[in-house]
Order: sequence, then structure tokens, then C-alpha cells
Amino acid sequence: MVFSGTNSRYLAERICSSLGCPLGNMNITHFADGEFAVSYEESIRGSIVFLVQSTFPNSDNLMELLLMIDAAKRASAKSIVAVIPYFGWARQDRKDKPRVSIGAKLVADLLSVAGIDRLITMDLHADQIQGFFDIPVDHLYASGVFLPYIQSLNLENLCIATPDVGGSKRASNYSKYLNVPLVLCNKTREKANEVASMQIIGNVKDMNVIIVDDMVDTAGSITKAASIIMESGAKSVRAIASHSVMSDPASFRIQESPLTEMVFTDSIPYSKKCDKVKQLTIADMFAETIRRVVNNESISSQYLITK
Repeated sequence: MVFSGTNSRYLAERICSSLGCPLGNMNITHFADGEFAVSYEESIRGSIVFLVQSTFPNSDNLMELLLMIDAAKRASAKSIVAVIPYFGWARQDRKDKPRVSIGAKLVADLLSVAGIDRLITMDLHADQIQGFFDIPVDHLYASGVFLPYIQSLNLENLCIATPDVGGSKRASNYSKYLNVPLVLCNKTREKANEVASMQIIGNVKDMNVIIVDDMVDTAGSITKAASIIMESGAKSVRAIASHSVMSDPASFRIQESPLTEMVFTDSIPYSKKCDKVKQLTIADMFAETIRRVVNNESISSQYLITK
């Protein structure tokens, strides 16, 4: 049985359509002070329950998911699987300076204590977050939808780029699969969401460049990288990223940038106006994973590359 939180319903409906099953009936009641309560409007006793909800801002999405998990546990579900295409707070995966929280570990603990038996997610900001859980984690990769799209563009002199050294492994896997060159953009930050400087490592002259990243928040890094790549003689520059966080002024920056297009998955809903933004659905990939989990089949055969 598949159920959805409020803001991920669009994706849950697509997943159910791919699975050929109805979306479960659930009611979320909101109170005047901002609290809300969750209730299942049909029996889930003895069922494998899949709860679809990305935990993007604001924190109501996470709280809604926790209440959904608790209600399912108290309604005697056989097992509870959290389907979280975008796992929020993932950038807080370690202590990078004294006296800070590790938000990703805290969210993992909250989900575990609430009562999930398995997690299905996609393109975690840091792979080690899987180790924060003591339950099975099925970590999917957006490369399963991005690589066929890149190949469909039939670009000559294709080159893969990464907007920072931290994403070099992901970009390297793309370049090896496509058998094309790789360039790196080395950036330094003075503070969060603000790029101080950036340099290109590699040659992009007369290349059609595709920048690969896991998420775009304010779009500062990816638009700066696009500008520098075009200034270095590239023929065109596009970008793909798994998660469209897209905090203001991201849409404006992308619209005004040299990017030909900015391609995301639909792990997070995007409703702002930007002609360059395109979303590819991951519903079929998640539906197939759910089917394989129910049937105790391997999911690794879905991977084109493991990143």
C-alpha cells in the first residue's frame, strides 16, 4: 500500500500509476496554530506500507512524515518503508567546525525511532549517511534517468564538468560511462551559499559541456561555473542536478545565466517561473524499486552507474 504526504502527492500519484495500484486514502488535519494530525482512512493492518515524502524545506514535510510513520506503526502495519527521494539536512553530515549539529544523523535517528523498517532514497549529498541507519537503505541514483537523456541530445564534442571538487566522483562516473572528457571547477567559499572564487581545471574550448551536481540551492555555484566555462571557449553549457531545492534567487540566476537548460528530477516540486528549467520524472524508477522490494528481488540491476 502506497501513501503520500501533502507536498509529494504529485510524485506518489505517478509512482502508483506506474505500479498500477491506487494511492492510499489518508487524511491530514491542520489546526489553527499550525499543528497537524495524520489518520489512515482504510485498514493497513498486516500491510507493507510505503510512505512517499521528500523532506525538503520547510520542516513541516519531515514532521508530517514522522507522524505518518507513527500512525502506521500504531495501526499494525507489517512493515513501514519510507520513500524519501530528497533526503533533507544531508549537507550536515559531519562536524566541519566546533560546536555544530550533525543534522543528517539527527534526522536518521528521528526516522528510526518513529519506526521505519527500510529507507528508499536517491542521490544523498554524502554517501556515508547510509551508515547513520541500522536498517536497510536502498540508495538510488538519478543517473538512471539522466544518462539516457544526455545520450538523446546527441551532442558532439561532449564534456562533463563538476562545479566543485566534492562532486568529482559523480562527474567522473558520468564521463567514463559516456566515454567523454572531464573537467573540474575548483571553488572556495567564504560562507555558506556564497562562492568566493572559482577556477577551471581542464580544457573546454569548442566543447558542449554538461555540469553534473546533486542539488541546486541558490544556484550560485552552478551559474558561476557556467559563466567561467563559456568564457573559456565552450560552445554551449548545460547543467543537470538531482534535486531542485531552488531557493531564491536561484530561478532568476539560472534565467540570466549562459546555461542552455537546467535539468532536474521531480524529487522536489518546482513551480516557479524559469524557461530554462526542465524536470525528468523518477516515478518509474521508484515504482520498479518498490516492486522489487515487495518481491524480494535485487535492485542493483537498475543501476547504470553507482553514483
